[in-house]
Amino acid sequence: MFKDIPVSGRAREKLLAQGPAALADAELIALVLRAGLRDTGVLQLTQNLLDAFGGLPSLLHAGPEELKHVKGLGGPAKRAEVAAVLELARRSVADDLAARPVFDSPDEVKQYLALQLGARAHEVFAVLFLDAQSRLIAFEEMFRGTLTQTSVYVRRTRA
Repeated sequence: MFKDIPVSGRAREKLLAQGPAALADAELIALVLRAGLRDTGVLQLTQNLLDAFGGLPSLLHAGPEELKHVKGLGGPAKRAEVAAVLELARRSVADDLAARPVFDSPDEVKQYLALQLGARAHEVFAVLFLDAQSRLIAFEEMFRGTLTQTSVYVRRTRA
């Protein structure tokens, strides 16, 4: 149990002494959740959460409804806390990517679009508007589709 873990090995104390980079993903999430279940410690709960989504990258795309299916996150409070932290992480990374002056490679565009569209439960036709130096001007969702397809309606208008 928690009381059996030496103080220096506990996530909060470890973070304060060694910095956040010293913690595993499960330990960082455990700090947000603060408590586990009666029969499951908070570290085991967070590891179950990571396992259910196949790791942190997939968890970043999870929404509140998907989190509901993980034992221990069925209640609204913990689910809302995790969803809020995940959204902050997505926004932070998206802001970092959008603030870059130039999309230097297709991989950067892929990462940006994965953050913008990865959590969607439907197909999206979107447009990235770039200037002559490949800097992002705007990202606009043009059409939404179903789970597997999007219809794009092209109209010609007279100028």
